[in-house]
Amino acid sequence: MSGETKRLYFEDPYRIEFEAKVVERAALGGKQALVLDQTCFYPESGGQPSDKGVLNGIDVLQVVEEEDRIFHVLAADISSDKVKGKLDWETRFDHMQQHAGQHILSQCFDRLYEAKTLSFHLGGKASTVEVDLPKISEEDINRAEQLANDTVFQNREIKTFFLQEEEVGGVALRKPPQKKGKIRIVEVRGFDSIACGGTHPRRTGEIGLIKILRWEKIRGNVRLEFVCGRRALWDYTQKHRDLRYLSNQLTVDESEVIGSFEKLSADLKEQKKTCKKIKQKLIQYEAKEIIEEAEEGIIKRVYSDRAPDEVRSLAITIINEGKFVVLFGLKGEARIHMLFACSENTGLDMRELLPVVSPFINGRGGGRPSLVEMAGDKKENLSMALEKAYERVKKTGFYS
Repeated sequence: MSGETKRLYFEDPYRIEFEAKVVERAALGGKQALVLDQTCFYPESGGQPSDKGVLNGIDVLQVVEEEDRIFHVLAADISSDKVKGKLDWETRFDHMQQHAGQHILSQCFDRLYEAKTLSFHLGGKASTVEVDLPKISEEDINRAEQLANDTVFQNREIKTFFLQEEEVGGVALRKPPQKKGKIRIVEVRGFDSIACGGTHPRRTGEIGLIKILRWEKIRGNVRLEFVCGRRALWDYTQKHRDLRYLSNQLTVDESEVIGSFEKLSADLKEQKKTCKKIKQKLIQYEAKEIIEEAEEGIIKRVYSDRAPDEVRSLAITIINEGKFVVLFGLKGEARIHMLFACSENTGLDMRELLPVVSPFINGRGGGRPSLVEMAGDKKENLSMALEKAYERVKKTGFYS
């Protein structure tokens, strides 16, 4: 059993290169995993993902902690007992920005609304923090976001230090520490103190802009999604590009995009209503033509590239005009759709046709006596399935 790995990121989170000795080899997920006597790599912990980088030029896929040992899972084996490591600085600094930003946001919600942080997750594109609030308003979000960014712009010092468990009581922590023994404290000077083992910048100004993107209720609490620093810049750049595109497409000023969109949306709703009325009229004409062409009470048709609700409306219109049975098949790109309908005065139950056709199309469906629908994936058997349904209905002699 090896000894404790020295965590160089505690001493200097800006250090990205180091040398170390291999003290243990193991296998994790079918990959070689090395334990070193010291490392700059931060292991996945406390909602923060592990660092990225290389050991002797080999990619480090994952860094995990087990007791006091840190395992570096590698893309390929390393046989040497000595290694040179190098971190991906972009990833490290991004994690520092997001994690420190979370500390500030959590303290803002604690100060303003006495809302404690319940969980934190640093994601690949955005991070989330869950706070114990039953609900929140846009105004509440704006107040917390403003206080967070004021703290960033004040460029407060961020200090880290260790205390023994018995000394922690002398520090006003936002939340009691969960670990025992030696406790690492992260302090935003004059604003926040919390037990934390993550990596953070030296001053709040390095966090950059803190932006809350969205929020939702979850488990009776509120979960916030946010970005900091470069992520916030990218989010702003992307959204400004989208806004500029919409502005150009609508030929209006950027400040008028929302008003223009609302007008277009209202116009579209009116057009949909008009289109629906026209479609219904066309379906009535189509139903009349089908009825006139029908030589018996059973109407069998196959359609392609028509919406199921349109075909359903056509079937219902037909059966409401007289004593008819409608057997429709609809071909889609991946699946087929079958619809069987009958007038109430036929005395038939369309549900009896389901077990007749289901084996042919590998279908499932259901409905009521006068209307059933089924979908299946054996497209080549659609015509055969319709013919079987037709034969079954014809044997009833309902139209004679």
